[in-house]
Amino acid sequence: MTIQALKGFKDILPDEVRAWQHIEATAREIFHRFGFTEIRVPILEKTELFARSIGEATDIVEKEMYSFADRNGDSITMRPEGTASVLRAFIEHGLQAKLPVQRLYTIGPMFRHERPQKGRLRQFHQMSVEVLGLDHPRLDAELIAMGWLILDELGLSVSLQINSLGCPACRPAYKEALVNFLAARKELICEDCQRRSLTNPLRVLDCKSSHCQEQYVAAPSILDHLCPGCSEHFRQTKESLDLLAIPYAVNPFMVRGLDYYTRTTFELVTDALGAQSAVGAGGRYDGLVEKLGGAKNMPGIGFAMGMERLALLMTQQNEGGCPDSASDLFVAALGEEAAVAVFPLVHFLRRKGLRVAMDLEGKSLKSQMKQADRAKARYALILGEEELARGEAVLRDMTSKEQQAVPLAGAPEGLCAMLVEAIAPKGK
Repeated sequence: MTIQALKGFKDILPDEVRAWQHIEATAREIFHRFGFTEIRVPILEKTELFARSIGEATDIVEKEMYSFADRNGDSITMRPEGTASVLRAFIEHGLQAKLPVQRLYTIGPMFRHERPQKGRLRQFHQMSVEVLGLDHPRLDAELIAMGWLILDELGLSVSLQINSLGCPACRPAYKEALVNFLAARKELICEDCQRRSLTNPLRVLDCKSSHCQEQYVAAPSILDHLCPGCSEHFRQTKESLDLLAIPYAVNPFMVRGLDYYTRTTFELVTDALGAQSAVGAGGRYDGLVEKLGGAKNMPGIGFAMGMERLALLMTQQNEGGCPDSASDLFVAALGEEAAVAVFPLVHFLRRKGLRVAMDLEGKSLKSQMKQADRAKARYALILGEEELARGEAVLRDMTSKEQQAVPLAGAPEGLCAMLVEAIAPKGK
């Protein structure tokens, strides 16, 4: 009996990895344009880190975390999201002292024990960005614009929803209004929402039940309860998005699933993935660093993008949607003498930056040309007994089928330079 992967844990096969690499390369290049540097954080953390940051009354902490006791009896958790770990590292290593504003990103796997769905797995991968030390509304717009730019350069079409969740000064009045609204409709909402209305009332607005959502259409809006400071911050954020020509819709009932958000929150959404509509989301978390034991009044904002959902969207919207991984050259050596002669050349070409494939088993020319087609090679270099006798190889353009003789005389470096000149300019 064969052993299969765990439910909700997926192998990323070679044909899929190409899209993933393109997504990561595009994102990294854009992160660097905006002044971000990479940080790599552990997969395992103390459970307390996520209970304090995400919120004990959230579904993630209550139901979804992979937590267990290690050999010392300490409770540890496989990270369900990236922000808490990055902030823990920021505090632990005193990164605040190195720069007044830190721009950090991380890419890696996260873990949540939930029902697997299209675009949602128990091991999933995220690209997360965090900016610490600045609370200007133009930063909120800049960060959203960076997420928008990543999707645009990947060729993906999404829409942007934004909201403000207020701050500790203005949110209590909104919570009171929401609790009163929910109490009057207690019998009309699901058991989870009834429980959340007592422990964490904002979470009810995130309920996925269509029946509950019908009840919440008439719920009070947090935008009507913002204090002057939060209202002005949100106004300037919207104005800054307008300056950048980033289209958006205000969604006053978007609360996100984490307790640490304040003020600006946002989601980049699509209707192409069913219920899993958000491909990127985030917001401001101005009190989280202090909550985790760091500096007081340290502002922060960030977002995350799901790699699985981006890869799915690329397949659906762009017919695979990433640059071809074609080889520059396929080397077809016919016979042992030819293979020995050309083997060092292949290494030289790879050192020069060309993508070169070679058959090492000495199969027939017909078989090797099929391999060249599968490798999507732009050129093939053919060398057999006849070519060796003439002191030249045959360079074939796999698209036009035109061929030219390439002399073999001299050191491999000379032939390598000739091939690089013949091949690279057309595809690089």
